[in-house]
Amino acid sequence: MTRVPPSATSWTGRVGAVSVHAVSHGGALPLVALHGAGVDHREIEAAVEAVVPDVALRRVYPDLPGMGRTTADGLTSNDDVVAVLAGFLEQLADGPVLLLGHSYGAYLARGLAARRPDLVLGLALVCPLGARTGQVPEHQVVRHDDDAHDELAPEQRAGFDEYLVVRTCATARRYRDSVVPGMALADEDALGRVFAGWSIDLGTGYDGPALVVAGRRDSTVGYADAIDLLVQCPNATLAVVDGAGHALVHERPEVFGALLREWIDRAAPDLGRRS
Repeated sequence: MTRVPPSATSWTGRVGAVSVHAVSHGGALPLVALHGAGVDHREIEAAVEAVVPDVALRRVYPDLPGMGRTTADGLTSNDDVVAVLAGFLEQLADGPVLLLGHSYGAYLARGLAARRPDLVLGLALVCPLGARTGQVPEHQVVRHDDDAHDELAPEQRAGFDEYLVVRTCATARRYRDSVVPGMALADEDALGRVFAGWSIDLGTGYDGPALVVAGRRDSTVGYADAIDLLVQCPNATLAVVDGAGHALVHERPEVFGALLREWIDRAAPDLGRRS
């Protein structure tokens, strides 16, 4: 069973045949954050909780279908996953939510905003994966501290090196504690079935308050495609962050946090800080 932090609330419900598991913190306006492929909610939860501004937000972290404790019964495409997420949001809140996605989660978030714009108050896309991957830079290490691998079991080091371009004790601990555990829970058969129907109807774009963030050293999805999203998101702030790769949320938390606050201020200006 997934460990739930003491401050978090665990939730399990059904959307059709799919059992959806999520963890939430706080109250008031929901901020729903979607993780990437092959992990579970703990990765994006760790990244957002480390930098979330002190405002009245209910931060909600669902496991995506076929990952963590969420099933993928009957799903055969990413469009099916988007439909499940729409049903999840309908159960979660009476009104629109702030929606954030990292990597594969950003692809799903774009599809959800296109299908159900009424459910999305603001859209944040971090290291966004798309229908296709264009030009990407070579995997180039920005920083590698000599003692970074000391935090990892030997079998974890290759995956860490493949994912991170900033390799410090801090990023190693984040990888060990928040990335690796979810990898063991992925239902590979279910993901193969869902990913076989990869293409999502992305509509013509999203015209609400948006944020697009890319890592300059991202060798997984690159940054050029993120820049092109400005055409589909006319009210977006764009940041291409040097010294960061596909794991930008772990490698440059101070930048990620500042951009997150800026986006929340635009999307929900009346939210206010906690006293």
